Amino acid sequence: MTSDHSIYENLKQLGKKTPFPESPEDAVLERVPNPQADVEYCVRFTAPEFTSLCPITSQPDFAYLMIDYVPDKWLVESKSLKLYLGSFRNHGAFHEDCTVTIARRLVELLSPHWLRIGGYWYPRGGIPIDVFWQTGQKPENVWIPEQNVPNYRGRG
Repeated sequence: MTSDHSIYENLKQLGKKTPFPESPEDAVLERVPNPQADVEYCVRFTAPEFTSLCPITSQPDFAYLMIDYVPDKWLVESKSLKLYLGSFRNHGAFHEDCTVTIARRLVELLSPHWLRIGGYWYPRGGIPIDVFWQTGQKPENVWIPEQNVPNYRGRG
C-alpha cells in the first residue's frame, strides 16, 4: 500500500465543484500513477444510468455500461470518468459509436494491459442493442468476472 499522496497532486477535478462538460470532446479524463503496477488485476466500472441522444431524433437513449480493464502504469480517476460519461447526456451518436468511443478514449489515456466494454442499451424502436469491444485476448493470469448483464426482457 502506498502512502505517497503526491500521485494525486495534478488532479484538477477531484475535491472541487466541477460542472458537467458540454460534450465528450470537452471532457477532461484524468489519470494517476498505478501504485500497484507490479501486479496485474482487474478494475470494473459500472454505469447503470448512462444516457446519450439519438443523433437523428434527439430523443434520449439509455444504457447500462460495464468497463473492465487491467491497468498498467495508469489508473483512470473515477470522478473524471463520471464527468466524461455524463458529458454524453447532450451528445448525439448511435449506440455503437458511443460505446466504442468511450473504450478507445480510455485506451488512449491509460494504455492498459487489456480493456473491454459492454454497452447494454435499452430498446429503441423495440430492439435493444448491445455493443461489445475489447483490446485483445483476456489476460490468463487475472481473474476477470463475466459481465452477466441479462438480455433485455421487457416486462415479462
